[in-house]
Amino acid sequence: MYLMLRKKLILDCFQYGCIMRFSASAVLHCPQTKTVEQKTMSFLQDSTKINHLLQIHAFILKSSLDTNKFILAKFLRRLFSCSSNLQYARSLFDPIPSPDAFIWNTMIRAYLIAQNPEESVSLFLQMRLRGVAIDSFTLSLVAQACGRYNDTRTGLTVHTQVFKIGFDSDLFVQTALVEMYARFGDAEIARKVFDEITNPDLVSYNVLLAEYVRGGEFDLACELFDKMPDKDLVSWNTMIHGYAVHGDVGAARQLFDQISEKDLVSWSSIITAYAQNKQSSEALRLFHEMQLAHVKPDGMTMVSVLSACGDVGALGMGKMVHEYIERNGIDINVKLGTSLVDMYAKCGDIENSLQVFYRMDGRDVLIWNVMIIGLANHGLVEAALDYFLKMIEEGIKPNDVTFVGVLSACSHAGLTCRGQMYFTSMSDVYGVIPKVEHYGCMVDILGRAGYLNEARELIRSMPFAPDAIVWRALLGACRIHKNVELAEEAIVNLLELEPHVDGNYVLLSNIYSQAKRWDEVVKFRRMMKEKRIHKIPGSSSIEVDNIVHEFVAGDKSHPKSEEIYAILKEMIDQLNHVGYKPLTSLVLQDVDD
Repeated sequence: MYLMLRKKLILDCFQYGCIMRFSASAVLHCPQTKTVEQKTMSFLQDSTKINHLLQIHAFILKSSLDTNKFILAKFLRRLFSCSSNLQYARSLFDPIPSPDAFIWNTMIRAYLIAQNPEESVSLFLQMRLRGVAIDSFTLSLVAQACGRYNDTRTGLTVHTQVFKIGFDSDLFVQTALVEMYARFGDAEIARKVFDEITNPDLVSYNVLLAEYVRGGEFDLACELFDKMPDKDLVSWNTMIHGYAVHGDVGAARQLFDQISEKDLVSWSSIITAYAQNKQSSEALRLFHEMQLAHVKPDGMTMVSVLSACGDVGALGMGKMVHEYIERNGIDINVKLGTSLVDMYAKCGDIENSLQVFYRMDGRDVLIWNVMIIGLANHGLVEAALDYFLKMIEEGIKPNDVTFVGVLSACSHAGLTCRGQMYFTSMSDVYGVIPKVEHYGCMVDILGRAGYLNEARELIRSMPFAPDAIVWRALLGACRIHKNVELAEEAIVNLLELEPHVDGNYVLLSNIYSQAKRWDEVVKFRRMMKEKRIHKIPGSSSIEVDNIVHEFVAGDKSHPKSEEIYAILKEMIDQLNHVGYKPLTSLVLQDVDD
């Protein structure tokens, strides 16, 4: 069996190209100062392309060097640095009669890097069964794997082995144990192991810092960061990311500005911070600064930049980013492809959104969701529902986000019966338990269609307490159908959940205005004043020459405001000339038509 596999591997390697460069004669006629093994090692050291490595492998097999464990280990290391094809590497590893600890460690490490810690743990257990002596490198690798796989049982066994073999004072092993316990969610034991390190280095500090941030222990992260004797760029980047996740963009920016030599991670972290906190214009401005600083962005940076473009509708900028991605050969994986689809859809270019969608290989549920929601938001309801059916036909299992898109599509088109059918099928057919947002969609569907009592009964039958979105959907339906009584019930519940949100007061005030109940309007206006609740003026943005201009109602801060208002007046005059009549029934009494 092994001989057959060996022969096949030689033939497979030969098909990747001529191996004259690495032929036996080429090696054997090299200067006598180097043996065949030394020359092979030299070739391995210099090779950076997968086809070269396959040629070297053919020579290794032909020259029977596949019994040399040191060469095999070196070859596997180089293979992992050039390719993520673990299946091929495993086909080399499995036939080895008695791999030593170095080769075992190489494979364990490869699976760990490939985000497959379960297989790393499995290899470790096989290694122990075969009686192979483990070293500190083995223990540090498997401790990390246990933490990432959340294998508490094996992790505790590993810690026992650390004491048993005598590696309890090894810095690398101790650092790995810190990460492991932090990943288990036990910050207290992680800190205890850290405190037992005699002379923790910067790596140890950074590992604990990163795990605090990842585990949501941000106060502990801040405390550790302040006490660190030394900090490097990794430390600063970790805290920038931590503040961003924590929602404190200002603190993240302060740290960012203190870094003298910013790298890709620094720029990506701060851009992501602004994009995720809906400060999209600043995210795009920072991306421009990043380019001026000659820092080349990667796919993750582009995901955040595209998100910012979509949020402000900066289609021109989004297209430039897309061109940059293709021009610089940035891999459009599923995540980046999904961001492109989402950006084009949010910017109103549904055609380009569909083009990117169809060019993607291996479409997952996320990209299908984005496409369905994008079509629904463009009023292409039937197309959105057709894509849901196509998704099912392709064997993609829908999730809760999918049904938010489907139900939103039904809501936009007033498809009450179909909406109810999809809502029922969630749990009955697809095994997706409806969440509060799905109930909110159904309340909106029923409310828009005038079934206000049915919407109210649905809220009462919910298996959990309705949130503000559900009550606001009912309140919005009450405004459409002028049902003051039900609106009052909705607003009582809304104000308990969101006592300081201006929109709730304004919405009910508009309903009272429709009903000409001016005393109630005045009452709510007074209540807003007493609680110091101010209506946040509406805002809009427009992109001109790849620059996003933002405006608020009544804004005159723009340098060309006079010209802008002159154009607006001209447009309103033209609308009035062709018979447009402004709808004033929903306007508050102190607001001009």
